[in-house]
Amino acid sequence: MSALAMVQAQAVTKQVNTLEGELTILHPIDLRIDDGESLAITGASGSGKSTLLGILAGLDIPSSGKVHLGGECLTDMDEEGRAQVRARHVGFIFQSFQLLPGLTALENVMLPLELRGDKNARALASEFLERVGLSARLSHYPQQLSGGEQQRVAIARAFASQPRILFADEPTGNLDSATGARIIDLLFDLNRAQGTTLILITHEERLAARCQRRVELAAGALVSGRE
Repeated sequence: MSALAMVQAQAVTKQVNTLEGELTILHPIDLRIDDGESLAITGASGSGKSTLLGILAGLDIPSSGKVHLGGECLTDMDEEGRAQVRARHVGFIFQSFQLLPGLTALENVMLPLELRGDKNARALASEFLERVGLSARLSHYPQQLSGGEQQRVAIARAFASQPRILFADEPTGNLDSATGARIIDLLFDLNRAQGTTLILITHEERLAARCQRRVELAAGALVSGRE
């Protein structure tokens, strides 16, 4: 594998057993994402996008095939090993924000930093909340923030860990058009500033168009953007 490939899937498939028999979610997929690249994964609902994203991030394992992330083979590891790779290299932004309601904005951003033993957690969290325009909201709880503000907290949390790779699952899906546009600008501004590899799922053309490259899934198979 080239040293420039940050994420690489080789003949990745996914099948699950159902009452009706075996269901194929992903047909063999070969995909390479280079260091610092931004990639949009598009396709209709049910096409396998979230399954593929989870496998690329090491949150799930394929039924067959290999996945390399940051030069390490996820498919040769157990869950503990994959979790360690994710902690070292990966950030996530979810459509549902996934903020802890009992923690302030600052504490939500600090938490993953503290879990990895970062002694500068408070300073880093404050810095990235300021970068997303929330320096006046540090002590606010999620229920006191708008949807756009909550998503900005989630983005600050993801980037504060300074990941090599950022996975985003419909990052603007729960936001109105104007707020979504601001979040898109913020996402790519931070992406460029830190040189982070960005891999995202989206139904939004305006978001996919900002990426350097896109691939499309249909019924679990790549139909465009093939390697």
